[in-house]
Amino acid sequence: MSSLTEKMFRKEDPLVYQDKDSHLIRSLTTKDFLALGVGTIVSTSIFTLPGVVAAQHAGPAVALSFLAAAIVAGIVAFAYAEMAAAMPFAGSAYSWINVVFGEFWGWIAGWALLAEYFIAVAFVASGLSANFQGLISPLGFDLPKALSTASTGNNGGLMDLVAIIVIILVTTLLSRGASQTARVENTLVILKVIAILVFIFVGATAIKSANYTPFIPKYHVNADGSAFGGWQGIYAGVSEIFLAYIGFDSIAANSAEAKNPQKTMPRGILGSLVIAVILFISVALVLVGMFKYSDYANNAEPVGWALRQSGHALVATVVQAIAVVGMFTALIGMMLAGSRLIYSFGRDGLLPKWLGKLDNNLPNRALIVLTIIAIALGAFFPFTFLAQLISAGTLIAFMFVSLGVYALRPREGKDIPMPSFKMPLYPVLPALGFLGALGIFWGLDIQAKTYALGWFILGMIIYFAYGMNHSTATLDKMAEHEKD
Repeated sequence: MSSLTEKMFRKEDPLVYQDKDSHLIRSLTTKDFLALGVGTIVSTSIFTLPGVVAAQHAGPAVALSFLAAAIVAGIVAFAYAEMAAAMPFAGSAYSWINVVFGEFWGWIAGWALLAEYFIAVAFVASGLSANFQGLISPLGFDLPKALSTASTGNNGGLMDLVAIIVIILVTTLLSRGASQTARVENTLVILKVIAILVFIFVGATAIKSANYTPFIPKYHVNADGSAFGGWQGIYAGVSEIFLAYIGFDSIAANSAEAKNPQKTMPRGILGSLVIAVILFISVALVLVGMFKYSDYANNAEPVGWALRQSGHALVATVVQAIAVVGMFTALIGMMLAGSRLIYSFGRDGLLPKWLGKLDNNLPNRALIVLTIIAIALGAFFPFTFLAQLISAGTLIAFMFVSLGVYALRPREGKDIPMPSFKMPLYPVLPALGFLGALGIFWGLDIQAKTYALGWFILGMIIYFAYGMNHSTATLDKMAEHEKD
């Protein structure tokens, strides 16, 4: 038993990760991380979720749902910034928790994040497909239902061909390296932010104040048992849209490829979140002001629809075209981070070691595995099915990182370098970050929590059957005993 617990709770030496990740090229700057963060956070969600959540849960108060989610995300982002500055390793929360709490807890946090990346890539690809189809449909181009409707959940759909194609395109780009990818990302993010600003300014001219009344609709229970209106509806909205803010983890996952990570990581994480919050709340307020919130029910591309319905067909086409191209930025960010996480598992032997091998200093083997699984999810599962499942895994990792600050502080300046950024209002803020993430997790629907439990059980089976016994930390320890 003591041997079992020793393996589970053995903490990785940070110098080991520093050595293992030394082959990754440090080429990313603050500008690259801001683009990566904004590109990932301001993704499919900003063009889809404000309308969907307003119709299903919160009404015009969807803006308050975004604000509440942003406050929790902001607190956790402080913890991420300190962790990333102190330990700029590939794998973000997985590697950090492995160092401060031990291998087993690191695996749980990493396994939860892995679910996020698998599903998030599929979700973004599905949303991109929905907007692309909304763009080409008025031009007379309609894909056969069997090849186009998995992302929206309509009957008769077989697979989402567009989602498959875009995932493959992004994989091809990423296989050429982070620095080349960053140049594409930076350009696309600028275009996407311009498209969002155009929507905000043009959409604002079509706002009708009556659509904001009542701002917080009266509470009732939807047919599916979920909440609508009142604080209950706002809370349900927070749980559903929290996935919109998960992108800053994708910045942290690439910290092993950062130039001067002590400065670039906090600036990239916190800066991108501030920009994203402003854009999200602005889009939500404009969208629910243009039309009655109920008009956005079951609409996977509400931004383009609202512009077309308000007489701005040309603007809708331009904005939606840029938005579709811009959604590539979110796929780039998620797939970049997800492949680094899978690489980290292989690097440490918790998954087959060939996943931790580099090809031309790039984790392309891990990237291929991520691509195959994301295609299966994005092509064959409905858009609405994927939304809440992303949040579950992310929130579990956020809870670990918030608590991890308590274990990190006593080691800073000793075996872990003193970071240039520290989470403010310590020790209160880490606890608030943990409680906020727990509260949002509690608000997820039963299906999301059930699938999260199933994913957790699968992860436990893999860890105890394979990972624990093949861990490089365990094998190194065994080799030391044999020498003695």
